[in-house]
Amino acid sequence: MPDRELEISSEGEAQVLIPASSQPPQSQVVAATVDEPDHSYENVDLHENETHYPVLETTFRESGVSVSNFYIKDALGAGTDFESQLRLPLGFDFENTTEPQVLIFHTHTTESYLEYDEGYYHESFYPRNEDETKNMTSVGKKIADSLREKGIGVIHATKVHDSPEYSGAYDRSWDTITKYIEKYPSIKVVLDIHRDSIAGYDGEKVKPVFEVNGKKAAQIMIMAGSDIYDQYGFEDWEYNLRFALKLQECAEEMYPGMTRPLYFGDFAYNMPISRGSLLIEVGTDVNSLQEAQYTGKLLGNVLAKVLQTEG
Repeated sequence: MPDRELEISSEGEAQVLIPASSQPPQSQVVAATVDEPDHSYENVDLHENETHYPVLETTFRESGVSVSNFYIKDALGAGTDFESQLRLPLGFDFENTTEPQVLIFHTHTTESYLEYDEGYYHESFYPRNEDETKNMTSVGKKIADSLREKGIGVIHATKVHDSPEYSGAYDRSWDTITKYIEKYPSIKVVLDIHRDSIAGYDGEKVKPVFEVNGKKAAQIMIMAGSDIYDQYGFEDWEYNLRFALKLQECAEEMYPGMTRPLYFGDFAYNMPISRGSLLIEVGTDVNSLQEAQYTGKLLGNVLAKVLQTEG
């Protein structure tokens, strides 16, 4: 990672690392629509004559507000007392039932990863894939499987929301969430699983990693929104923040280095749907699929512990 002060914009397809001093203020993190050609990346041999660009491997650590054993990127800057929020109880009760209490879905379902960990990517690399064994659905499956192994009822919604049209994906995923909650009112935790994209300079891209048992995994970034200006109908946002803080703390206890600084800001996405609703970024587009799937399994372990001890 270059030795310079950088600001990482979150949640979007075309992100650039720019000097923090030149970052314009934003009231809402906005997902950008990118018009890219449809290229296959399944066969490395097809790309032997293409230009390739470096993948910078890094582990995001001490940056932002220090709380407990982790850090927060406080984009809101309104003096939120994170320590106090962390110690308050969750806004929902986790019950001893076979009914589903967790819903996992993907607003940007076709987001995908590199298939090979080679330290570079080719110029035609297109990090979207309709194959659910290679996109966000495969990561969500790992989370769901891990939860089920621990006796937690979970629904994994695999519906594609961002194809064939990217615009309107959040409206479509909102419809999916509400239908499941109407059918299963036992659902309390609603997780939108994405992957990020971090671009450097001169074509570089960044992959955030950590290691567990000598095996590389993709770092996660938990995103918790707020609504202090009453713009989004997100009146219970402090409960969602509380859940995010507990999840972040537990992740660092179980798997040190698993989390990038928690991103807290003025946005809502589909979080107002419940007090246990969060958006979680698993790695970036240049993490390998294997790294992201491994993280999915670990994230399921973390979720299970939080729900079974805090709920």
